Amino acid sequence: MMEQPPVGDILDPDEGFLTQNRAPRSGPPRSWRNWFIGRPLPSADAPHQTVGKAVGLALFAGDALSSVAYAPQETLVVLAAAGTAAFGFTFPIAIAVTILLAIVSISYLQTIHAYPGGGGAYIVARDNLGEIQAQVAGVALLIDYVLLAAVAVSSAAAQIVSAYPSLLPIRVWVAIGLLILILIANLRGVKEAGAVFVVPTYFFLTTTFLAVLIGFVRYVMGNLSVVTNPPPIEMLHGAQPFTLFLLLKAFASGTTALTGIECISNGVTAFKEPRSHNAGITMLWMSAILGILYLGITYLLGIIGAVPSETETVISQLARTIFGNRGILYLSIVAGTTIILVLATNTAFAGFPRLAAIQAADGFLPRQLAYRGSRLVYSRGIIALGAVASLLVFLFQASVTALIPLWAIGVFLSFTLSQIGMARRWWKIGHLAKGVEIREQGSTLRYESGWQTKLIINGFGAVCTAVVTVVFAVAKFRDGAWIIVLILPTIVLALFAIHRHYQELARDLSLEKYGEPPPSRRHRVLLPVSGIHRGSLKALDYALSLSDDVTAVHISIDQQQRLELEEKWKLWGRGIRLVVIESPYRTFIEPFLEYVNEIGDVLQPGDRVTIVVPQLVPKQWWHNLLHTQTAFWLRFMLLNQRGMVITEVPYQAG
Repeated sequence: MMEQPPVGDILDPDEGFLTQNRAPRSGPPRSWRNWFIGRPLPSADAPHQTVGKAVGLALFAGDALSSVAYAPQETLVVLAAAGTAAFGFTFPIAIAVTILLAIVSISYLQTIHAYPGGGGAYIVARDNLGEIQAQVAGVALLIDYVLLAAVAVSSAAAQIVSAYPSLLPIRVWVAIGLLILILIANLRGVKEAGAVFVVPTYFFLTTTFLAVLIGFVRYVMGNLSVVTNPPPIEMLHGAQPFTLFLLLKAFASGTTALTGIECISNGVTAFKEPRSHNAGITMLWMSAILGILYLGITYLLGIIGAVPSETETVISQLARTIFGNRGILYLSIVAGTTIILVLATNTAFAGFPRLAAIQAADGFLPRQLAYRGSRLVYSRGIIALGAVASLLVFLFQASVTALIPLWAIGVFLSFTLSQIGMARRWWKIGHLAKGVEIREQGSTLRYESGWQTKLIINGFGAVCTAVVTVVFAVAKFRDGAWIIVLILPTIVLALFAIHRHYQELARDLSLEKYGEPPPSRRHRVLLPVSGIHRGSLKALDYALSLSDDVTAVHISIDQQQRLELEEKWKLWGRGIRLVVIESPYRTFIEPFLEYVNEIGDVLQPGDRVTIVVPQLVPKQWWHNLLHTQTAFWLRFMLLNQRGMVITEVPYQAG
């Protein structure tokens, strides 16, 4: 009777070999990270790390909703150059921006249902426009997320400084501190981060709607006064005449209210099933709330005569005017606005790692970004975003006005590419025969009735966002948009260089037409020795286990030391040949590398050379600072030697 294989072993009768499947006997060990970001989650928990509509609004809508705190102010900053009389154009600009918001929202609603796997503008452009357009859209979105994080925490710091002016000198560090807190929350996982942000998000919505409602009630009753003791007015470039160009610049600043609209379409996979339905409903909620608050706040700012200033935000001016003091209600508004601005940063942390993971999986970003961390989130992407955003906050001294011009051009460029891609998708669908299906990377194409209407919606959205992109690029070019105009194509070129590397590596490692490797004819082993001791003898023993063809190499910089080593080698060298290389300039690495290169030049096909390097492992990590680390540098220098295998043999001190 045939003996049964042990549990976990599978015998393939056709191949005749044993495959062993083993489950881990215990979970991952406890460490400081468990306390910091939570216990590791198994891969099987991934389907349960999804959120519903209410939590999804808190997780993805922070960016869009927070724009009511800075979009009106940035519009006023531009108009201030023409005098306070120009402030009357703020509300008409807000109406135009809200109409654009509706157009873009409807367009992205179609994207959500067409691409339930998420990815937004990047996936749409990749499937319908090509790799170049896809990478442009992807880079534009990545830049958008980085700038969103920097702008949001900078604006949040400005709200805090408005309530507590004594913190102005450390505003930059307040902003960076907020950024680090959000980073830690996101490292703990999507579901946990979403649950943490639910209460703050709805606190902001409650306090802001309350302020707008009370403001309109007081306005209707005729007792809403103007701002008392307004702060000094801030303007970008001094006094200017009111021109169409100035109006376009103000409109461009106002369009920052649309940033974040695409975040839900990028994160559809974070929602519970049915994903597209839940994500679509959440987007409608977000757009409606944003439009109402944006129009309401902008209108009230005009009534009270609020002015743009670095020392006090327009939201702070509105709150103290509506409530008549800096009491608990005022502080609630400032706190709620600060919280939503911090949560806007969370939107970037939700979107950036997911998009970077998709691009990394496609081979256009480092592969490490595609791997999930212990909490089933893309930890490396989260950390990368935090590092770059912190650098921007520091370089621009947490100034929202300085950061804004760099921001929205990438947003609207991705909007435009997404809408063009969707329009092309409907065109392809409309020209399919009924019953025919075409599978693309991001979705499946099949004929749909009413495709003409959908094409018109996305086509019109593409025209609108393209116009805004051009307006923003021209109007904000001198204010800083030129940086994005230059850096965006540079990053795209870098992404294609990364992609070429992965393609070339795949070709080099491919088994197609590989055949059988040539048989090994000779295996030579080199053993560098600086002295004869237990560590070098241990390495010699290992070298002899690999081959009988072993050569010990000593680099001589001292005649007396050389003689002593040769005497010891006669006793302990086990008959292995010793090559001594003179080094008159007292260097070790260079003479040894020269010897290795000479051997490499005479290698025949099938020859193999292994360099066995003894490596001291001290008792304490800091003891490494007391040693030259020759083994490390030797290994580092030999890694690029073709046909060479480097093996370290550790020996412990003590």
